[in-house]
Amino acid sequence: MNDFSLTAGRAVWSIGCDFEEQARSEGYRLIAGVDEVGRGCIAGPVVAAACILDLTRSFPDGLDDSKKLTSEKRDEIAAKLREHAVAFAIGQIEAEEIDRINILEATKKAMLAAIDALTPQADYLLIDALRLKLSPLPQKAVIKGDAISVSIAAASILAKTYRDELMTNYATEFPQYGFAEHKGYGCRSHYDAVREYGPCRIHRMSFKGVCETEVAAASLF
Repeated sequence: MNDFSLTAGRAVWSIGCDFEEQARSEGYRLIAGVDEVGRGCIAGPVVAAACILDLTRSFPDGLDDSKKLTSEKRDEIAAKLREHAVAFAIGQIEAEEIDRINILEATKKAMLAAIDALTPQADYLLIDALRLKLSPLPQKAVIKGDAISVSIAAASILAKTYRDELMTNYATEFPQYGFAEHKGYGCRSHYDAVREYGPCRIHRMSFKGVCETEVAAASLF
């Protein structure tokens, strides 16, 4: 499998196209950034996005790591990415499967699903922090990639906005948990709701704090 090491020396990295341009110098043209969101949640799916940007066009203003942006800015950028990206796709693995195969394997599976759904297919992958041994594509794992690669940042925004909307919709079905506010992360109000009502069908039963309650789990299954 071909790979490369970024050779540019820099004391402080910021968002840019260094990884993409080096991949292009190696002959690759359809370079997909890949990232996930929801890995640390106690409810809901883990979601991954893959995104191939047109590197000849200007990028949406403010494109950056999704965690650095307001929800309004993420939505604005995501809309532009969906309109102008060469290709993008989403993969998601639900809570039941996360419990069965573990969160790391579920994350990789969601990423592979997103990559496989791209049209056109990528010929190189830039992945936030992970290597995907089950993908035959040449790839680069980039630590903190969503903060330094435009393609990974784009994937992080697409994954985040997709999952946030999904969890907001779940708030209608399960209003007692506050999913619209915390999006399934394990904050105090969420743990309090699990203690009071028990887990629902989208909770990750293998995660600490979900089944450690006095309330029987199954009331909402």
